[in-house]
Parts: sequence; structure tokens; C-alpha cells
Amino acid sequence: MCSSDEWSAAQRFGECRPPSLATDGFVHLSTPAQVQLPANRLFAGRRDIVVLRVDPDLLDAEIKWEPGVPSDPASMLFPHLYGPLPVAAVIDVVDYLPGDDGVFAPM
Repeated sequence: MCSSDEWSAAQRFGECRPPSLATDGFVHLSTPAQVQLPANRLFAGRRDIVVLRVDPDLLDAEIKWEPGVPSDPASMLFPHLYGPLPVAAVIDVVDYLPGDDGVFAPM
């Protein structure tokens, strides 16, 4: 997920390179059952967020399933993409709006 402006920029450049690629070495991904966890940590209350649905077969880099942050459920692993996210791998873009309380719900 990212802001709609970040998605527009990625479409111009052909790939999405969020800051985490430089700082952590990977792009944070989530399953539909997990997406609200990082959304609420990173984007609480924002109304410009889109979820990028990705076809893993169209990715050029390795995905590793790794733990999230300490407040996530202990057994939960998140997909991390060890390279930029190619725009060509995005098969759908969905607006992701929080509730009236600013909290994102599961998809």
C-alpha cells in the first residue's frame, strides 16, 4: 500500500521504491488478512491510501516471509520483497479508506 501520489509516481517510473527499500533492504508487503496492521501503524486517518494487489509470479526479486514488528502476533509472518515492486506486477489498485474513527479495518 502507498499513497495515491506515490502510486502515480511509480507508474511514471515503472516501479515502486518506497523508503523501506533503502532503509530496510526490502519492500513491505502484506496479505489481505494483515494489511490493516501496517496501515494503522503508518497511515492512520489518511484518506489517500491505495492497496496494490500484486501477482507474485510477476515479481523480479525474492520474497521472504519474515516477522513484522514486536506488537504483531508472534506467529505472523509478512512477505518482504527484496527489490523494487514493478508496476507490471500490480494487477489491481483499490482505495483503502479508514473508518470514521481513522482506523483501517481488515480487507
